Amino acid sequence: MLSVPCRALSPDWGEQGLSAAERLYAWNTLEVLAMSSGNIDKPANAIPGHARAVLQLRFVVGTKHEQVVDAVRAHLHSKGFTMVGVSATQSFIASRTDFDSPWIKWAADSIHKTTGSPPAVLPNFGGSLPNDVFSETLGLPTIWVPHSYPGCSQHAPDEHILLDVTEEALGIMAGLFWDLGERAR
Repeated sequence: MLSVPCRALSPDWGEQGLSAAERLYAWNTLEVLAMSSGNIDKPANAIPGHARAVLQLRFVVGTKHEQVVDAVRAHLHSKGFTMVGVSATQSFIASRTDFDSPWIKWAADSIHKTTGSPPAVLPNFGGSLPNDVFSETLGLPTIWVPHSYPGCSQHAPDEHILLDVTEEALGIMAGLFWDLGERAR
């Protein structure tokens, strides 16, 4: 199985009292994706009259996602920032396939058979994907098989993938589809 270097989490990142794994996979994370203020082409020696920020909340199963915008707004207002507007542009409901699902064991066994190493099976994955359409609306178990590594700069301008990661990913997916085709009906 492929082994790639992994950067350690900053000890100050995430909720205090949680393990690194809990902070990474089992806790809500609010991220600032972009922000701006003033006019970069004509800066003034004064406090800008406006500012904008785009944030993303990556949340886990059980978070009352429909209450998040109101909670953020109420928090900002309670701190005196009543002039700040808060709105949501899109929302994906967090979902999770039960660890006891036979599909989890099947997929893990298939990946193990293909790679020779047991895969890391995680209860949640820190993504913002419309997975709930499959898991909640259609009632289907879902399994995410990432083909990446921690230093890939995923979704950044310098995003990249390594050849050995790509080759392993192709093998894993071919193995999953092969094993699925071999299942008794």
